[in-house]
Amino acid sequence: MPARHQDGPRRSDATRAAILRAARERFAADGYDRATIRAVARDAVIDPSMVMRYFGSKEGLFAAAVAVDLALPDLSALPRDDIGRAVVTHFLSLWEGNEALTALLRVGVTDQAGAERMRGVFRDQLLPIARQVCPDPEQSATRAALAATQLLGLALTRYVIGFPPAVSLPREEIVAWLTPTLQRYLTAPHP
Repeated sequence: MPARHQDGPRRSDATRAAILRAARERFAADGYDRATIRAVARDAVIDPSMVMRYFGSKEGLFAAAVAVDLALPDLSALPRDDIGRAVVTHFLSLWEGNEALTALLRVGVTDQAGAERMRGVFRDQLLPIARQVCPDPEQSATRAALAATQLLGLALTRYVIGFPPAVSLPREEIVAWLTPTLQRYLTAPHP
């Protein structure tokens, strides 16, 4: 009996992880509307009722599959001139091999549920960082949106579309190109 008890949580965690992995791939490939619980279950090699047991609904599964914590660093502790570099470096590290972010971006550009999830990540995580460092807090939403255009544009071309020049560009060059733009968007005086 003790061995079964010990295997239960591990098996449960493995099942949950398999479902989430399959869901990310399915939502990324098919979009929110066309992805089905049955297809996710088939990809995870489990019964569809298990997906429902763990996540309750397609909406619950989507929210869990694309749960994104940007884990943004505390920029207030940095010298003002280092903020752009810190943001670009952090986002590059974050995007490298992150299935949830890639799935969210793919779904976000083609599907309303994904777009709403992207807006939520922006509102809840990126906007507070902009408020922290912007010289004019009333412009923080605009500045965060401008920063997002660069970061999401890079992610879309490098990690989703696989545009060859963006994929082959070394990290150091990306940082060198994007740092001045992000620095200006976040910390420069209003034009």
